[in-house]
Amino acid sequence: MPRNRVAEFEVDFVQALDAEGTVDTDFVPDVGDDRLREMYRQMKRARRLDERAIALQRRGEIGTYAPGIGQEGTQVASAVALAERDWLVPSFREQAAFLARGIPPEAILRYAMGMEEGAEIPEGHRELPPSIPVGSQALHAAGIGWGETIRGEDAVALTFFGDGATSEGDVYEATNVAGALDAQVVFVCQNNQYAISTPRTKQTRAETLAQKAIAAGIEGVQVDGNDALGVYSVVADAVESARRGDPVFVEAMTYRRSMHTTADDPSIYRTEDEEREWETFDPILRFERYLESEGVLSEDDVEEIDAEIEEELADAIEAVREATVEYADMFEFVFAETPPTIQRQREAFERGE
Repeated sequence: MPRNRVAEFEVDFVQALDAEGTVDTDFVPDVGDDRLREMYRQMKRARRLDERAIALQRRGEIGTYAPGIGQEGTQVASAVALAERDWLVPSFREQAAFLARGIPPEAILRYAMGMEEGAEIPEGHRELPPSIPVGSQALHAAGIGWGETIRGEDAVALTFFGDGATSEGDVYEATNVAGALDAQVVFVCQNNQYAISTPRTKQTRAETLAQKAIAAGIEGVQVDGNDALGVYSVVADAVESARRGDPVFVEAMTYRRSMHTTADDPSIYRTEDEEREWETFDPILRFERYLESEGVLSEDDVEEIDAEIEEELADAIEAVREATVEYADMFEFVFAETPPTIQRQREAFERGE
C-alpha cells in the first residue's frame, strides 16, 4: 500500500551560553544589567536556601525536602520572564521560582516544617501552592490558561514539571486541552534526567521530550536548562506566544545535582563520574563567568551578595524556629464534617497515645 507523508516536524535546541560562559549573541536577551544581576542573586539565594534546608532536615528540624540544586537556571529565568499578572503553577521543588517571584524564604521553610501557613500565597500574588502529585499541576495550569482565554485577558499560566511527569496521563491531557482550546499556558519540563531513580532513557523511546508537544498540536522546543540566558530567551518568547493563544512546551535540559528528596540516595542509581561531568555545566558558575566577563559582576559584588543571602537566611531560620504551631490542627481540615475515625485519632493524639 502506498504511503503519503502528511506532516513533518522539527524540534529546535537553543543555547546562549556554553559551559565556559561563551555567548551566542543571537539568544542574548536585552534585559539590562540590573536584571541580570538580580537573576544571579536569586539563583545563589535558592542554592543556599536548599543547602541550609538539607542541613536542617538532617538535624530533624524540618521534614522531607526536595532540593532544586542544579536547576536554578531554569527556574529563575522562567520566573523572571513572566509578568506580575501571569500565573506560576509549581510542582514540589520550585523554591528558586518562588523566591524569584517574591515569596520569602521563611514561607518555604515553614511549609517544609509542616506548617501549612507556609503554603499561603500573599495577597496580590499569582502563584499556586506546591503540588505533590506528579503531573497534576499541568492540568491546573491548562485550566487557568483556558480561563484567561475565556475572559479575554492576556495573562499566562506557566507550569513546571519533571521528565517523569511526561509519563503521566495528566501531562498529555493538559497539553491536548491547551492546544485544542487555545489556552494561554506555557509548559516547562525540567528534564533533570531522573524520575526519582528512573533515568530518562528508561521512560521513553522518544529522542526528546519536547516532541511530545506534537501530538497536542502545539510548539515544542528544547533549551539548555543550565543556561539562564537561553532559558530566558526561550521562555520569554513562549510566554508571548501563549498570550496570543498558542501554548508552548519547553523542555529544559538540566540535571538534579542533589537527591530527589532528602529520603533519597542517588549514589544507588548514578555514578560519581556522571555527577562530576554535569558539575562542569553548573548554571550558577556558568552565569557567573559570563557576568564577570561582561563587567556586570565583580568579586566584590559576589561577596556582597553572598553576605546578604547568609544574613537573610539566618533571620528566616530563626523566625521559623520561634514559630509555634497547634499540631492538633492536622485533624481539623481533612473533612468538612469530622468523621468518627478522625475524631478518635485526635482524641488519642491529645491523650499522648
